[in-house]
Amino acid sequence: MQHKCKVTVIDKKLYPDLQEKYIADPNAGACPFYNVGDEFIFERYGNADDFWRMGKGSQCSEAWDCISRYIYTALQGGSIMHGWTNDDRIMIACCNDGTRPVIFKIERIDYKAVHFDKDLSSYEKAQFITKIVALKNVLDINEHQDGFIEIIVDGDVDDELIRNAAETGGLVITKID
Repeated sequence: MQHKCKVTVIDKKLYPDLQEKYIADPNAGACPFYNVGDEFIFERYGNADDFWRMGKGSQCSEAWDCISRYIYTALQGGSIMHGWTNDDRIMIACCNDGTRPVIFKIERIDYKAVHFDKDLSSYEKAQFITKIVALKNVLDINEHQDGFIEIIVDGDVDDELIRNAAETGGLVITKID
């Protein structure tokens, strides 16, 4: 099983009274770096290692200081905040700017990376995907540009079921991560 982390900006706050009292520019306003609805995906698979590149520069350093530990935990497949949230794969956190905090939803995304012995034709991919999406706990399928297919899961999906779906279409899986 592999893991990604999705970070979504779910809210921004502004405290003008605190900015007026404590900030050099009392009209600094809300955070200019993020917008509600912004999404960032962090990966650590194959050649991708977004964590060590601070999301390829997509993150403010103040926010990164607050959310990076949760992102790292998610990328390792751990419980982001065991017992605190309804789902151990999710955490709500904010940056530490006290006058204009940004609130983030941090989610661990679990997936299986399926590699084949050849590049699949459009027909072969479609046949395989049709069989896979019918399996219990499969949420989505992504065709990855590095030549593998990601099966996004919510819970366990037996590798044998994935192999059987491929074999019925005459496909050979070389590796499932």
